[in-house]
Amino acid sequence: MTTLTHIPANDIDGSLKDAGVRAGADSGNPLLRTLPVDPGNSAQTGIWECQPGGWPVIDRPDTEVCYILSGRATLTDDESGQQVEISTGSFVVLPVGWTGR
Repeated sequence: MTTLTHIPANDIDGSLKDAGVRAGADSGNPLLRTLPVDPGNSAQTGIWECQPGGWPVIDRPDTEVCYILSGRATLTDDESGQQVEISTGSFVVLPVGWTGR
């Protein structure tokens, strides 16, 4: 069955659960809090937040699509060396095979 998924903005922060330190972290203390959302299909969907830190992403196995609700980060593409500052309102797509930080 296809259904609508709705999480009111006021419910998001209180619904995030501690998920430990980001796997592969090599700087800072990037503690995660997550809220998995079941969209009723094979996509992995959810909301997450992370404390400051850094980690490499090597050969992404899937596409990640993000809309930044708050905060900021710097993404660095290994192939081109391009650095992108993302912040509130940014939309980001990291494709299959992407490598960077």
